[in-house]
Amino acid sequence: MMDNLNKKNKDQRGFYLLPNLFTTAALFFGFFSILNAMNGKFEFAALCIFFALVMDGLDGRVARLTNTESKFGAEYDSLSDMVSFGVAPALVMYIWALKPLGKIGWIGAFIYCACAGFRLARFNTKLDIPEKKYFYGLPSPAAAALVAAFIWVCIENGVSGNDIFFNYFQMKWFGWIMIIVAALSMVTDVKYYSGKDINLRNSVPSVSILLIVLAFSMLSHSPAELIFIALIIYLFSGYVNFFKENFKLEKSKKKK
Repeated sequence: MMDNLNKKNKDQRGFYLLPNLFTTAALFFGFFSILNAMNGKFEFAALCIFFALVMDGLDGRVARLTNTESKFGAEYDSLSDMVSFGVAPALVMYIWALKPLGKIGWIGAFIYCACAGFRLARFNTKLDIPEKKYFYGLPSPAAAALVAAFIWVCIENGVSGNDIFFNYFQMKWFGWIMIIVAALSMVTDVKYYSGKDINLRNSVPSVSILLIVLAFSMLSHSPAELIFIALIIYLFSGYVNFFKENFKLEKSKKKK
């Protein structure tokens, strides 16, 4: 009881510096992403979202490793995520492709922003759920990375948000569909694998080293394309599992 009281008093007096430095770095990259998009540097704006994702992944792990978790840190992390994975991807996509669409464009960007806020709020209220193997809804960092990877791939291949293909297919509409799909995936009850049950201390077959080397080699050759493909696979993996579970449920009901 005394330990809990001391921890409560410590949280009221201040905050832990180390994990919140990483959270601040994530917030900085989210803000810097918006600034670069406003200046027309869309590739760097997309990369900043990935940098924010890395910093966001580190702050929680550092807090757990150093036993410096706090309510302040959790709240600050959530606010940082809203900027880096909610506002930043929406504004970058809006400036890059959606602005010519007028009202439909900014409405699409707002829907993404609102869904990211909803996703983060829902995650914060379900932190005590015992099932840690899955996320319910596409995680906001993954959704932001998907939007950023899409922009990155297009820029790498010389495609702009105003390009038109085959005389009728406009990239801005594809960008609108992309951001809406990412937004709605965040607020569904579709389960996505979290990876939290992976134990890096366990021994693995020697062939795993070869696969890791191969993965890094491919990533260094075409990072934008490979990251985008991996995120698309992750996006659809939740829906595949959802339909599999429902199919098994319907099958078991028919047997009864």
